[in-house]
Amino acid sequence: MAETREEEMVSAEASGFSDFSDSEFLDLEDTQESSTSPNKPGPSSELPGKDGKLISLPKWKRGLDVSSPMEQFHLKYLYVTDLSTQNWCEQQMVYGKELPGFLTPEKSAVLDTGASIHLARELEVHDLVTVPITSKEDAWAIKFLNILSMIPTLQSEGRIREFPVFGEVEGVLLVGVIDELHYTARGELELAELKTRRHPVLPPDAQKKKDGFQVSLYKYIFDAMVQGKVTTASLIHHTKLHPEKPLGPSVLGHARQGGFSVKSFGDLMELVFLSLTLSDLPVIDILKIEYIHQETATVLGTEIVAFEETEVRNKVQHYMAYWMGHREPQGVDVEEAWKCRTCNYADICEWRKSSGLPNSMPEPQAKKAK
Repeated sequence: MAETREEEMVSAEASGFSDFSDSEFLDLEDTQESSTSPNKPGPSSELPGKDGKLISLPKWKRGLDVSSPMEQFHLKYLYVTDLSTQNWCEQQMVYGKELPGFLTPEKSAVLDTGASIHLARELEVHDLVTVPITSKEDAWAIKFLNILSMIPTLQSEGRIREFPVFGEVEGVLLVGVIDELHYTARGELELAELKTRRHPVLPPDAQKKKDGFQVSLYKYIFDAMVQGKVTTASLIHHTKLHPEKPLGPSVLGHARQGGFSVKSFGDLMELVFLSLTLSDLPVIDILKIEYIHQETATVLGTEIVAFEETEVRNKVQHYMAYWMGHREPQGVDVEEAWKCRTCNYADICEWRKSSGLPNSMPEPQAKKAK
């Protein structure tokens, strides 16, 4: 536990800007055995929700709507974890968007445990306060205030956690939250991503690949932010925020408490963008993923990810083509059909049916931690 925790961070719940999703904490390759799940979906266009009621697939899925997925799901922006989940299985990610109420008790328990571990780590470096909000501008203002408080903390103390990132990528606004940024003994800025595991073994290569893509996206966006490549015009265009809107009383009070003399959302936005570009924050040098066993909190191992900008851009272009409506969603190749074995949507998966994927495939061998 840090000896001093002078700064206070506003909770993600208050801001509505959390990057937490099932891909943040969940072992995608071993979520549950679909053959033993009491809520296993049947071969129809309906699935049981968490309350046991049937949830129908959207009409557009059956060809009655031709708008893009961004429009179909009423999205102004995407999360980094949306794209990293596409890296695992794009079709599974789509079903997750279509059927948000379908969440098994086993999966909920995994998410809760992972969230608790993340929260415990976050509380080691700062306290959390909840600030009531009255508008979407207030929600973004909360994250801006957190950024303003974290920039000097990183420079003075060398470590921050839960840093918000956002930026336009291939014409779409992408947002996320970096688990941790800290300086190494050699003065390099390192990104550390925490992944929890239900079983005390390191994940197979497919999971590591997905996680590596996630942290690479974080670096891609963060670097653009500190290099001045992210603009207020782009943010306003995608989010439809109103710079002239006054901040809510609670948010305004929190800003004043932090020493920031602002009145409108636009005032705060300009201050954040100036701070990002004038603070001399460097680009991220090292990408590290730390895998931890949920039950014992034992570190199972770490992975250092090599950042390949060209590869990242190519993948993003491919994934964004789906969101912009330029292509249909794709499932896994036959070499990765083992992923279907634990997928909640396997029995209704149109990709699986049309591709003739086998009903069962051997799972990849996970490596035990040394």
